[in-house]
Amino acid sequence: MSDTTIKKEHVNEFNQSVKGNSLTQDAWKRLKKNKMAIAGLILVIVYAVLAISAPILPIYSFRNVIADHQDLPPSLKTSAGELWFEKTENYFGLVAKKEGRDSLNAEETAILEDIRHKIETETMEYRGKIVKVHERRYFLGTDYLGRDMLARIIYGGQVSMAIGLIGTLVSFIIGTILGALAGYLGGKTDYIIMRIVDVMYGLPYMLLVIIFMAILGRNILNLFLALAVVSWLTVARVVRGQIITLKNSEFVEAARSMGASTPRIVFRHLVPNTLGIIIVFATLRVPAFIMLESFLSYLGLGVSAPYASWGSLVKEGVDAMTLYPWRLFFPALAMTTFLFAMNFLGDGLRDAFDPKSKNR
Repeated sequence: MSDTTIKKEHVNEFNQSVKGNSLTQDAWKRLKKNKMAIAGLILVIVYAVLAISAPILPIYSFRNVIADHQDLPPSLKTSAGELWFEKTENYFGLVAKKEGRDSLNAEETAILEDIRHKIETETMEYRGKIVKVHERRYFLGTDYLGRDMLARIIYGGQVSMAIGLIGTLVSFIIGTILGALAGYLGGKTDYIIMRIVDVMYGLPYMLLVIIFMAILGRNILNLFLALAVVSWLTVARVVRGQIITLKNSEFVEAARSMGASTPRIVFRHLVPNTLGIIIVFATLRVPAFIMLESFLSYLGLGVSAPYASWGSLVKEGVDAMTLYPWRLFFPALAMTTFLFAMNFLGDGLRDAFDPKSKNR
């Protein structure tokens, strides 16, 4: 007689098998119905893929400075050399018109001929190959040093998204640990942690960040630290409130009766049950960190050269927006699109993890 495996299935009153869904599966089903949230998720994935694969993308180096290509406009077909020649020719034409001349003088003509000669002959080594410098095409234009704006935006996205993700991660680790301990232990522990939170809430947030950056210096790691150290306060309060509502639940009483230690109850039973809210809050904090870094860039305390972020690129673009609008438009568009995508995704996750929306 062969062995048989009997699988127990849940059945309803009509003797039909019913498959159970976990909270995550249930939330995913609701999230898929939210078109804006899915669109936001797709955009975030696209941004992440571009940022991660930046070193192998067919784009120019963000460090590569070509003085002759300063402030060239975006173009899909015209080469950088032709744009450079046209820009110089138009400038000489305006000078001649201002001076009341009908044609260019000998010096201006000689400069244009020299530019034409450079366009045809000047070469450089790029990725192990000798290429003509002025045959480049800048789809999003160049900046004040002749660097490719497309490359700077993509690599700037690396920095901005890293600031958002790492800052959020560090703040949530600190906030979750302190909030969970305050909520579960209560008493003096809760009182001390919450008073620290209250005192830090009373201090100007951005002032603390500025002081941190002024003391520690302009450095990407210091920027991560400055943003994360003073941003865990709200997380601690949210986690504390959730832990207080859950700490007298049946599963916690069962864990206590089996002799589970306090760290095990807190971090193996209580904290996982608050992950839904933590994940939702995290998606909404990432855009906030990116905006904070942009504000610091406006104050001159953001990312330092040669690195750039969307915030620093926007700051540079504002300074030249009247003459070279593409230097502001494209970084601002990239940052705004990502922020909208993250907010749509965060709103969608909040609705998906909300138990009250289950039967909507």
